[in-house]
Amino acid sequence: MTVVVRMLAGRILALIPLLLGVILFVFIVMRFSPVDPAMAAFNGANATADQLQQFREQNGLLDPLPLQYVHFVWHLLQGDFGTSVVTKEPVGQTIATALPLTLQLTLLGLALALVVSVVLGVTSALFRGRWPDHLIRFVTLAGVAAPAFWIALLLVQWLAVGKGLFPTSGYVSPADSFPGWLNSLTLPAIALSAPVAAQLTRVIRTSMVEELDKDYVRTARGGGLPPVVVVGRNVLRNALVNPLTVLGLRVGYLLGGAVVIETMFALPGMGQNMIQAVQDGDTAKVQGFVITIAAGFVLVNLIVDVLYLVANPRLRSRS
Repeated sequence: MTVVVRMLAGRILALIPLLLGVILFVFIVMRFSPVDPAMAAFNGANATADQLQQFREQNGLLDPLPLQYVHFVWHLLQGDFGTSVVTKEPVGQTIATALPLTLQLTLLGLALALVVSVVLGVTSALFRGRWPDHLIRFVTLAGVAAPAFWIALLLVQWLAVGKGLFPTSGYVSPADSFPGWLNSLTLPAIALSAPVAAQLTRVIRTSMVEELDKDYVRTARGGGLPPVVVVGRNVLRNALVNPLTVLGLRVGYLLGGAVVIETMFALPGMGQNMIQAVQDGDTAKVQGFVITIAAGFVLVNLIVDVLYLVANPRLRSRS
């Protein structure tokens, strides 16, 4: 068994206690929150004490906390996230409806961030110390400092309200109209990806500069290889290995930032549904949404680890 396979197997096994810990944390936070699921179930109606007691007994809310946690995990393993106490619908059904939109927004934002960061990072490194480098570093510094919701407000004011180029809110399914879908997600994706693109640009620039200063680059240039070949075939490939480790954390930021961005643009994804669930006191939905987002974050980091192991020639050469 190679080192790469062993490292990958170790990372996969480490996911089990990590996910159980996330589930435990969410479970404890929700159980000790001031929200009473029994009161939320009656939606502000004047329920009697007997009705509230009966609801708690039927839903196991009076069982000891360890037993409640075991039952909760057991149902999760069967794909059962519980039932909403407000809408009376399975939480898994709501997640299945809202998750695709959040994934679309996250992946579109990730694609934008990757394209922009690679172009700007490579350009900044190649023109190190000159005006393109100074300009890109200034822009990325501003992008890192600017929160996504502030960028979203500026984009709405400028391109949606001022220019009328994009809608201020709403969502169009790609099955109905692909141009309409792209139009409805462009501003949210730009706002979501801008801080990530700025951070990745700085990381890629630093990694590129380190590679460009190595001896093999000078040897290749001295041997008469065209700069495009040297940069594209060797430098860029080696320089993008380290930014992969940063990418996993940034994808987690995209998933978390989608909560705020979806609410601002009235997109019916995980974020808007979770905010509504918090306002309604719907603990089952909040638990389901948070656990799904956390599991997605863990899965993305596993994928990034796999990509890092595959892209790193030193790990591939070991046995």
